[in-house]
Amino acid sequence: MNQILFIELINPFKDKVFRLAKRLLTSTEEAEDATQEVMVKLWNKKENLEAYNNIEAVAMTMTKNYCLDQLKSKRAGNLKIVHNNFTDREPQLDKQLEDIDSLEWVEKIMSQLPEQQQILIQLRDVEQYEFDEIAKIVDMNETAIRVALSRARKKIRESMLNTHRYGIK
Repeated sequence: MNQILFIELINPFKDKVFRLAKRLLTSTEEAEDATQEVMVKLWNKKENLEAYNNIEAVAMTMTKNYCLDQLKSKRAGNLKIVHNNFTDREPQLDKQLEDIDSLEWVEKIMSQLPEQQQILIQLRDVEQYEFDEIAKIVDMNETAIRVALSRARKKIRESMLNTHRYGIK
């Protein structure tokens, strides 16, 4: 496989790899390093890539595994899982402030979820992957993914409702 074909193959999902890495590692620099590391690994396997049905799923799995390894290593001991790549479409100031506040609460709640649920929320709700693709990436069956997502969303929803109903009977 030549370099141009390789670039055409990975370009469509390169940003998704970065966003997943950013979700897991928080640090932009660490996410960039993770993305580069995954791209190098893919390049080293370029001759065998055509054998895979879904190269994007392979890349996302590699990213997830690399990031989890980084989080477990001593080198990344001070990293935490946080989501902060939210952008708004210029609504009114009060709506912007409300959205920022809600996002901070969701991030705080998500950081308390189990790691697996955080990954599933990122892949399904942020990256918009289909359940069969997520199943390949995280090596789970689709039913288990649906159950875990449902529990994670329920926990986020309940926590948000409790936050916004504080002091109201």
